[in-house]
Amino acid sequence: MTKTRLEAFSDGVLAIVITIMVLELKVPHGDTLPDLVPLLPVFFSYVLSFSFLAIYWGNHHHLLHTVNHVNSRILWANIHLLFWLSLIPFATAWMGENAFGKTTVAVYGTLLLVCGIAYYILQTAIARHHPMSEKLEHAMKKQSRKGIISQACYFISIPAAFIHEWISAALFVAVALMWIVPDRNIENALKD
Repeated sequence: MTKTRLEAFSDGVLAIVITIMVLELKVPHGDTLPDLVPLLPVFFSYVLSFSFLAIYWGNHHHLLHTVNHVNSRILWANIHLLFWLSLIPFATAWMGENAFGKTTVAVYGTLLLVCGIAYYILQTAIARHHPMSEKLEHAMKKQSRKGIISQACYFISIPAAFIHEWISAALFVAVALMWIVPDRNIENALKD
């Protein structure tokens, strides 16, 4: 099977996920700036989740450039990732509507951890199916280091949410900032 359908399906799912998230943003009932204050947690959770989805989309795009064709293992690993990513609007809305309550932040951290694991499973399925050049393998290892750091932050964020939810929020922001600059290692390795 060619990778074109996999890319198109993934792009469509992520577009729908982002659309669902933005529909959760409600218009305030007043017309003054102070009327926006109660919506700040909802808006912050939206910006955070939008950033994570954009990061996954960009890295997914680069990862699929390493693929010539897909097998059923890659197909199902990709669907597994999309399943977890599709739950982000729920966790985002719950966390935002409850002003970053401890349990909601812990659930959000757990979801980010599971999304990271799902991405790793997809990456592994692709690596097993496609022999890589030494340069590309080195690029994937560099990206994996950032992934391990991210996973550690997500793991720590879960119990940290019960100590103070803003510790977890700071970890989420740190991970997003770490990935916000696109990782060009794979892209550069494919050029050679």
